[in-house]
Amino acid sequence: MRFSSRRILVTGAGSGIGKELASMFLAEGGRVVAVDLDTGGIPSGAVAVKADISNENDVRAVFAVAEEELGGIDILCNNAGIGSTTSVLDSSVEEWDRVFAVNVRGTFLCTKYALPGMLERRSGVIVNTASVAGMIGLPDRAAYCASKAAVIALTKQVAVQWAGAGIRCNCVCPGTVDSPWVGRLLDGADDPAAMRSQLVARQPMGRLAEPWEVAKAALYLASDDAAFMTGAELVIDGGILAG
Repeated sequence: MRFSSRRILVTGAGSGIGKELASMFLAEGGRVVAVDLDTGGIPSGAVAVKADISNENDVRAVFAVAEEELGGIDILCNNAGIGSTTSVLDSSVEEWDRVFAVNVRGTFLCTKYALPGMLERRSGVIVNTASVAGMIGLPDRAAYCASKAAVIALTKQVAVQWAGAGIRCNCVCPGTVDSPWVGRLLDGADDPAAMRSQLVARQPMGRLAEPWEVAKAALYLASDDAAFMTGAELVIDGGILAG
């Protein structure tokens, strides 16, 4: 019960990594506010909030709910994100801006609204979901790679800025995860089996990550077991970066 009485906010909690995160926090005694555009998949026991994290008014409302229901937030997991499958040449300005709005502005806004309470208590943990795509270049992932690199950089900046105030900020960097987003990507492919084989082949371990495997790593960063970690990128990529 590492998170007994801890107050936790998880974004993108309706599916994939975020749903696993919310479930694991609840199982270890945490009190959870779970945020998603589609709240249907949010685990039972969490306070479900429908919100678009790229919208400041929505984020302000989320933290008002967290204050009313939990009395504040001890742990923030900025997990919500979207992907894209285009190069710089093929990406529209609208696609680029939407990816950055969710992946980067959403992380910024939730962090901005979480920090005042953490600073007042001189205690807090932030865990961001980045990606190995923010550390290397992947074909046809221009906006996604750039946005996740921004999340990594923001993680380090927040960590350095507030380390002396008792706040830790780290990120997980998954490889390709067998998530609903990948499922939708495969559903839209001309040859889903061939595309899945290509995605699997990127990992030297020869498989995709399961959402729970990434969530377990994020839970470690959120726990007191990682008390001396801040500004770090915890890579869970099946060996991509080692190749």
